[in-house]
Amino acid sequence: TGHLHPITKVKREVEDIFERLGFSVVEGPEVETEWYNFDALNIPANHPARDMWDTFWLSQKEFKNKNEKLKIKERLLLRTHTSPVQIRYMEKNNPPLRIIVPGRTFRYEATDASHEINFYQVEGLMIDKEISAANLKAIMEKFFEMFFKQSAEIRLRPSFFPFTEPSFEIDIKCLVCGGKGCSVCSQTGWLEIA
Repeated sequence: TGHLHPITKVKREVEDIFERLGFSVVEGPEVETEWYNFDALNIPANHPARDMWDTFWLSQKEFKNKNEKLKIKERLLLRTHTSPVQIRYMEKNNPPLRIIVPGRTFRYEATDASHEINFYQVEGLMIDKEISAANLKAIMEKFFEMFFKQSAEIRLRPSFFPFTEPSFEIDIKCLVCGGKGCSVCSQTGWLEIA
């Protein structure tokens, strides 16, 4: 009769694994303010990083209050990432923090086999004493091992993201060829996965 959508199934599995690893699942609005989506993440109005995302801005009408027009103070948009939820969570919660933020995001771009205007993202936030990149690597290795139900070798590749420091992209040794090189991993033995 009916079945869960594959994205729903994967989202639930991801959430379940992270909950077993001690994370809480936090969700937030898909319609976001410019403040939470950019400014609070140290991406000010003139920052070139805003060009990384083609944003869907929502048209907003002016409200009339008898004899004067009142403009909406904050511009609204469809969130370009789930990071605004981290800001909202940190405003109300003190460390230690251990959360993941799954959700839909929206970017105005040309669609092709690997790009879409609407996609799903999961990000994590862990704040505590003695937390390091080693914790990130260990958690991600354990997550992929549980997700793929087999041993998973990963590597952290330094990268640039304007709102995190340090920043990494995560590659996983190709599960199809075991790192020998095949058409799935473009003969490199590695797949960018996060």
